[in-house]
Amino acid sequence: MTKSAELPPLSNTLVDPFGRKVDYLRLSVTDRCNLRCTYCMAEDMTFLPRQQILSLEELRDVASAFVELGVRKIRLTGGEPLIRRDIIKLVSAISALPFLDEVTMTTNGMLLPKMAQPLKDAGMNRLNISVDSLRPDRFKALTRLGDLDVWHKGIRAAKTANFTKLKLNAVILSGFNDDEVLDLARYAIDNQMDITFIEEMPLGEISSHKRVNTQITSQALRDQLETEFELTDSVETTGGPSRYVRVAGSDSKIGFISPMSNNFCDSCNRVRMTAEGRLLLCLGNEQSMDLRAVMRSHPGDSALLRSKIVQALQDKPERHEFDPNRTDIVRFMNMTGG
Repeated sequence: MTKSAELPPLSNTLVDPFGRKVDYLRLSVTDRCNLRCTYCMAEDMTFLPRQQILSLEELRDVASAFVELGVRKIRLTGGEPLIRRDIIKLVSAISALPFLDEVTMTTNGMLLPKMAQPLKDAGMNRLNISVDSLRPDRFKALTRLGDLDVWHKGIRAAKTANFTKLKLNAVILSGFNDDEVLDLARYAIDNQMDITFIEEMPLGEISSHKRVNTQITSQALRDQLETEFELTDSVETTGGPSRYVRVAGSDSKIGFISPMSNNFCDSCNRVRMTAEGRLLLCLGNEQSMDLRAVMRSHPGDSALLRSKIVQALQDKPERHEFDPNRTDIVRFMNMTGG
């Protein structure tokens, strides 16, 4: 029985103006990262002053407020969450919250060689590990600072730690790494992992490439995969926007996140909290509420925090309107919370 099954019905479950229930929070713990992936960040980044970042206690309080409002899954993101000092303490505090079903994390894997087992011991259920190329030179070019050997060590450490499930995330760019789709899928399947292929989103001004030239649809990726694998549509979900297919002869799933070609906003069940305490109601819109100001003006007032979250949700938009020809959202993904 899951912990949420024991919870009495909540009258204040989070529901937006379009009747969508919000039960998933992506909680950014830092805007900083040890990589500079070309589609995510500029090479020369300016990060927030540390006093503007939520403290561990404030992050815990936010997580607790959302759980009391019916959120059942929290994903810790960044930037790179594992560079946040005392991240293991935060994982322990959040995983101990009653009625929370799952704590997960998205990481680039560079720090997993030392931190995979402590994360598991602290209560982390699953990991999403980013990888956009399995070729050392290309991996370095796409991440600017990454070392594929270290990434592989992180995968081995995560497998040794026996997480419930490991999933790879790959952003595919036409002309950059779309020739590795089959290789990435084979790697995931051979290592008993799932993999999700993600369409690039126009978040933040970049100079490495023009996004309109690198767009490739999930359907085009599926067409590639079906030259080698027998795929069957699945109704399975991990609580996020991925649409999954099963791979015949394996236990692996392949997911597609298609914000550009197949809008999934009608089933949106999530909000994002930036590391500086802005509650973002949609990845592709700027509507937000400054919850840091609420917590710092009224420390310890959990009832007020919950009421502000409920109030903010009434401004959640119906959908995003991404266009690869323009960048309407100037914040980078590291500021958004991946």
